[in-house]
Amino acid sequence: MYKATKLKNGVNVYVVPMPSAETVTVLVLVRAGSKYETKRTNGLSHFLEHMFFKGTEKRPTPRSVAEVLDNVGGEYNAFTDKERTGYYAKVDAKHLGLAVDWVADMLLHSTFQTPELEREKGVIQQELSMYYDTPTSYIEDVFEALLYGDQPAGWDIGGTKATVAGVTRRNLLHYLNRRYVGSATTIVVAGNLAAAKTQRLIERSFAGLKRGAAPDKPAVREKQLKPAIKLHTKATDQSHLMLGVRSVNAYDKRRYAAALLATILGGNMSSRLFTSLREEKGLAYYVSTGVQHYTDTGYLATNAGVPNDKLAEAVSIIMNEYEILKRELVSLQELTKAKDYIKGKTVIGLESSSSVAAFVGNQALLYKKAEPIDSFLKKINRVTAAELQSLANELFTNQNLSLALIGPKGQDKLARSALRFRR
Repeated sequence: MYKATKLKNGVNVYVVPMPSAETVTVLVLVRAGSKYETKRTNGLSHFLEHMFFKGTEKRPTPRSVAEVLDNVGGEYNAFTDKERTGYYAKVDAKHLGLAVDWVADMLLHSTFQTPELEREKGVIQQELSMYYDTPTSYIEDVFEALLYGDQPAGWDIGGTKATVAGVTRRNLLHYLNRRYVGSATTIVVAGNLAAAKTQRLIERSFAGLKRGAAPDKPAVREKQLKPAIKLHTKATDQSHLMLGVRSVNAYDKRRYAAALLATILGGNMSSRLFTSLREEKGLAYYVSTGVQHYTDTGYLATNAGVPNDKLAEAVSIIMNEYEILKRELVSLQELTKAKDYIKGKTVIGLESSSSVAAFVGNQALLYKKAEPIDSFLKKINRVTAAELQSLANELFTNQNLSLALIGPKGQDKLARSALRFRR
């Protein structure tokens, strides 16, 4: 159970007592990400995330910011994606006050000194280089660029090296003032805590956050008439692929069925694609299928790394498994297994204060309330095999189909012949 309140400045607060926990986690989520940027400011959300760690009025250096939680063995970090930015601190429960003060100080009193900003440009450009050199991660950006093209939904979260180089303190502060406002902010504190005392602590610490409404992001344009393919050419020893279809968004009730389809296809080591691609054919070390649900779009896709000369075969195997889900009902045994897998993973994942904070925060940011875990599991349990087949027939069509590749020149031509549903 949790207590939900709204501060006078519009901040949504969720306090989640976990009496058996030894830790507490403070998580702040803001509706700020690359979908809220322009072409010129692409990467600004991510840059701002970095700058919050570079010094505040009372902790003026990056080291003095980091030492606060390093001194008590805390875990802390931040992340940026397409639609949100998050900041968190996880500590021994007795250090709750310190963690709240640390997060609030960064978000409300950072100084954004120009010398630090200029230094950070090099850090972020190296982060981008690292990402480009990691195909298992970068393939998702190639896939989303293929799906959405030249619009915010299709741009890289970190921007480009050119847009990073062009960041100024002025446009950083302009973005901060527009996006970091009360109505766009959700705070979750989960762990071994006293609820009333924690509520008062949050109210005092975040009262200074600006009240207001943040501008909405532009609507995503989606248009596709036939199978699409995009190759990011790179001299690699294997072809990294992401093969999938446009799917439902975060508000579509069929998202539970989509999660089950992904689990059946490639959610674990006994899934259909893990078995066929890895165990039976020996074509891949890593194989997985997952779903992405944004507020306005979504997709289901399979990732794998396969031999360059076996790419077409691997694509054919994945396509065949997609086809089977259109033709045949999933057996009761396999459907039950997929449901139990999701339920088990969800419960296991909610044993720590940080995972509970993330679950509640993400739910609250999306749906204006946190769905109780029992309700979520019941919705998974209600999905039928017929609903899975119906969704499979809607999703697995040629006008939804896309293949992103990272590999040597010409790999797109090698895979193109296999990229088509027969029915």
